[in-house]
Amino acid sequence: MSQHGEQDDAMLREELGDFGFSDKEIDVYLALLSLGEATTSTISEEADVSQQAVYTITDRLEDRGLVRVNDHASPKTIRAVPPEESMAALSSRIDSITPVLKTRFNDTKPQTPELKMVKSHETALKRLREAISQAQREVIVAIPERIYPEIEQELQAARERDVLVFLLVQDVEDFEEAEERFSGVADVVRCWSENILFMFATDTQSTNPSVHQSALVGDALLLSGTHDVGDGVAVSEKHLAGSIHGMFFSAYWPAGTEVFVTDPDPLPETYDWFRQAVFQARLHLNAGADLLADVETKEGEIVSGKVSQVRQALVDPATNEYTLQTSLFLETDEGEVSVGGQSAILEDYEASSVTLRVE
Repeated sequence: MSQHGEQDDAMLREELGDFGFSDKEIDVYLALLSLGEATTSTISEEADVSQQAVYTITDRLEDRGLVRVNDHASPKTIRAVPPEESMAALSSRIDSITPVLKTRFNDTKPQTPELKMVKSHETALKRLREAISQAQREVIVAIPERIYPEIEQELQAARERDVLVFLLVQDVEDFEEAEERFSGVADVVRCWSENILFMFATDTQSTNPSVHQSALVGDALLLSGTHDVGDGVAVSEKHLAGSIHGMFFSAYWPAGTEVFVTDPDPLPETYDWFRQAVFQARLHLNAGADLLADVETKEGEIVSGKVSQVRQALVDPATNEYTLQTSLFLETDEGEVSVGGQSAILEDYEASSVTLRVE
C-alpha cells in the first residue's frame, strides 16, 4: 500500500472509531468496501476475523444501513451499500434526531475536561485549524516550517479578527528569507533551527464560559505524515491549557529568533485582553512614545498614570524579571503601582480592561 493509501486508511479507521465502530467492525467494513460483495468466508479471510464474528458484525452493519445481507443466496453473501447512499442515510438519521437531542440538552460546562491522545497527522492538523479558526482572543502555535502552508489561511483570518497571534516556526535554515515569508501572518514570528515539538493553545486566560479553550502538545514527528511515529496530548481544561501556554513562553519562545513584529496599533485604544495591552504598550515604548494608561480594575476602580515600565517576554527586548511576568507599571498620584492580568497575585491591581493613549 502507498504512503497516501496508508494515510487514508489510518484516517478512515480513526473516524469510524469516533463513530463507535469496534476494531473488528472496522476490519470487516473496510474489507467489504474493497470486495464489494462476498461470502462470509471470503470476508473472514480478507479481514482476518473469524467467520462467526463476521455473521454477528455484518448483522450490526446491516442495522446501520452500511451493508445488505443476501440470505437467499447459497452461500449467503453480503454487499456493501454504496458510500454515497449509506452516508446520506446516516446523515438523514442524525438530522432527524438532532431537534430531539437539543430539547434534552442541558447546556452546562463539562465536568470532566478533555484529555485525549492524538496519534494521527490528519487529526492533529484538523485540531490545529479548528483551534485557530475558533480562537477569539489569542493563539500560540509552534510548528515545523513545512506545515506553515497548511495553516496560513487560518492564521491570516485570525489576524483579521484581531486575534493576538504568536508563531514559532521550527526547522528554519534561512532566517533572512523567513523574515519576508512570514511577515504579517502573526503579531510576532520567531524562527528556530531545531524541530522538536508541535504545540498550540488558544484563549487560555479567558473568563468567558462561552469561549472554548483548547491546547495540544506533542512531538514534531506527529506532523510528519507517517502513521504511528509521533503522538500528542489534546486538552481543553483551563489550567491544563494554561500550563501548555506557560511552557511555550518559558521554554521554547525564548529560544527562537525574532523575525517579524507587527506595527503598533493607532491610539487611543481599549483592550480587555491584558496580554494584548502589555504587548501594545511595549511596541509603543519601543517606538519612543510617552504612554498613558487608564486601567479598570476587577473591582471597578479606575487607575490612571504614565506607563513607566512594561515587564514582558512576548517581544524583544525581554523586560521581565521572572518567568512569564506580564505586567504594567504606572506612575500615579500615589506613586508607582503594578498592574497584572487575570488572577494577578504579585501586582497591586488586577485589570479587567486597559486603555492606552499617547501623552
